[in-house]
Amino acid sequence: MDVNFELNPLAPRAKRVANSSRQIILSGHVQGVGFRPFVYRLAKQYQLTGWVQNQLGQVAIEVNGDVETLDRFVEDLTQQAPALSHPQLYSQVEQPCKIYDNFNILESSTSSTPQIFVPPDYFTCDACRRELDDPVNRRYRYPFINCTQCGPRYTLIQTMPYDRVNTTMAKFTLCQACQKEYENPLDRRFHAEPIACPECGPKLTFHRPDQLTINYTAMAITMAVKALQQGEIVAVKGIGGYHLMCDAKNNDAVLRLRARKHRPDKPLAVMFPNKDSDGLQAVSRNVKLTDNMAKLLTSPMRPILLARKKPGYDLAQAIAPDLSEIGIFLPYSPLHHLLLNDFNGALVATSANLSGEPVLTQVEQVETRLQGIADAFVHHNRHIQRPADDPVFRFIDKQPQPIRPGRGCSPLEMILPRDLEKPVLAVGGHLKNTIALAWDNRVVVSPHIGEMNTPRSLDVFEQVIDDLQTLYNIKAETIICDAHPGYYTHRWAHQQKLPIQTVWHHFAHASALMGDHKNQQPTLMFTWDGVGLGVDGTLWGGETLIGIAGDWQRVASMQMFTLPGGDKIGREPWRSAAALCWQTGYLWKRGPELASGQLTGLQGKKVVHQAWKQRLNCTQSSAVGRIFDAAAALVLGIDKTSFEGQGPMQLEAIADGHAEITPMPMKIDKQDILRVDWSPLLPKLSDETVSKNERAAGFHFSMANNILEQAQHFRTKTGVSQIGLCGGVFQNKRLTELAVTMLRENGFDLLLSKQLPINDAGLSFGQIVEYTATQQ
Repeated sequence: MDVNFELNPLAPRAKRVANSSRQIILSGHVQGVGFRPFVYRLAKQYQLTGWVQNQLGQVAIEVNGDVETLDRFVEDLTQQAPALSHPQLYSQVEQPCKIYDNFNILESSTSSTPQIFVPPDYFTCDACRRELDDPVNRRYRYPFINCTQCGPRYTLIQTMPYDRVNTTMAKFTLCQACQKEYENPLDRRFHAEPIACPECGPKLTFHRPDQLTINYTAMAITMAVKALQQGEIVAVKGIGGYHLMCDAKNNDAVLRLRARKHRPDKPLAVMFPNKDSDGLQAVSRNVKLTDNMAKLLTSPMRPILLARKKPGYDLAQAIAPDLSEIGIFLPYSPLHHLLLNDFNGALVATSANLSGEPVLTQVEQVETRLQGIADAFVHHNRHIQRPADDPVFRFIDKQPQPIRPGRGCSPLEMILPRDLEKPVLAVGGHLKNTIALAWDNRVVVSPHIGEMNTPRSLDVFEQVIDDLQTLYNIKAETIICDAHPGYYTHRWAHQQKLPIQTVWHHFAHASALMGDHKNQQPTLMFTWDGVGLGVDGTLWGGETLIGIAGDWQRVASMQMFTLPGGDKIGREPWRSAAALCWQTGYLWKRGPELASGQLTGLQGKKVVHQAWKQRLNCTQSSAVGRIFDAAAALVLGIDKTSFEGQGPMQLEAIADGHAEITPMPMKIDKQDILRVDWSPLLPKLSDETVSKNERAAGFHFSMANNILEQAQHFRTKTGVSQIGLCGGVFQNKRLTELAVTMLRENGFDLLLSKQLPINDAGLSFGQIVEYTATQQ
């Protein structure tokens, strides 16, 4: 009888003989990372015989040798695994000894039960970078160089298993030299599925509309660099989509990009050259970096990182106006390395899309939709199967917090505390949308899709839903959506012929954080965001919940207020400020510079006030996000914004130093909800005898202090001392770190996001966790 050491660790073991045959199964991240050739080389090192095979997400090994050698071999399978892999020993079984002449790599099996892992896209590894810069190497300056340890994956895989024939590289027939590398188990390009070279692989094209087309790769790079040096805007096709690029020190070029893209204020990401040993010298001259920040920047993910500007900052001021931080990242594809090194300076590299949409990926789309924005285009003929935008991170409480999931870290796989009976699909919210597919105890969260209000976003939304189910060979049998009937994702779910489960917006936020930590202890959860439909039909956003996933109770909330203007509220902070003042009778001396329609100034304000009094086109809300908008309007005089969160971001940027705390009274209402009275903040925020910096700082201190006061109240009442902070408001570094410091000093335990954003990008995962917890 076979003995399974993994599944029966305490069972009596069969008597071992000098020579043994063992079957080993490894799961986890073992696809697309050169794991099979690693196993081959390790087996050769130990002079073992047998075989290794990819079996739809798992790696199966059958190996012969003496017992001690096999034990060392099994240990090294995980201890010496390739850097990009994360293998898990699923099982090892001793079996009757079989005779093999050699150790071989077998063709992938498609008949086994799928345990699929879809790898994300990876950066260009150091070995490939050295070849890229080596004049005698046959891939010298080839912008599609890669090996088993680097290069695109998710964005070019069409179906699983991950073999070249199942990728968008299938149309490129390997030359003799590449074929030899691809078939040699001792070569680091053995079964590197995107393998290519200048003779047989993808090529670049430089195109200037109605003027010039160059189909020669080397010249295309030269012409692109020349255009950038001349202050032009160039659309460049990368791994998961196009970037719009321009000289990051040329303020006129940056302003031109902003004007053409109709993006007057939203910060732009900057890519720095990676010439020196760690690639960070140019970065460190412009922003403040800790060792942990540097480690994240140079990790295989290569994310955009929000970092604070240094006094010696010498990039264009128009990159991040009125903000103290900029988004920085390093080149992650060979094409980016070539462009940045040849340009010899930093480049703005912002997603080539229209506002809120997924990044553009196809030549025809780009040339049509970016007409009038880009002066020139760099295309290539490697098809992008699906978009993946750049991930964004911010360090909060000295830990990296994801803001946007994307290339390099998505699709993200998470583990559920219990198995699902049937596969489910969660379709997230309306903003910052992601989708999640779950089966058994596994959840896969997609990259960022975007805002669900444009035809392209909806197309990509449906494509990603289809693609994930195809790639993982899983068909959802239930759909989970947000309870808000106005969300496109809600309406889409109800158009499908599947059972539907709705989840309340803030319950999903809370459960996402619990699932991120695999935590099932009772928690006091602050769910602060813009707005989301609440159980009582009002728009929540300043809620405190208590409980666990699947069993949340609302115990506290901000005092409700009436917001005028419907959808305009998010981009017109003056409406939130006016609403708070009108609600309390506080006289706000200033009005909007420009109100809706043709009405301006005081006249427009009077019309909106009249509508507010009659409750026309108004909503009831408790949203802290709107209170932050109001504070930005009162302190900074911001009436209109061009992107979500602009006012609060600018308010945070000036909120330095210590400031006086304004207490906010709390009392229990008729529904047994602890209501927080925000009205004492209004005179403080409006007091122009106090500097803007001090007012902004005081607001942040006061909001953080209220979190502490609520936590102390409910610890006394319930004994719960574990606190969670979730919802988009807690992307605010200043607020979150103040709250964390106050809470820890008073003996509370904290949950902050780790793998998933705390904004609406985490809703799809939270919907899965909440649904799972309610299933019996």
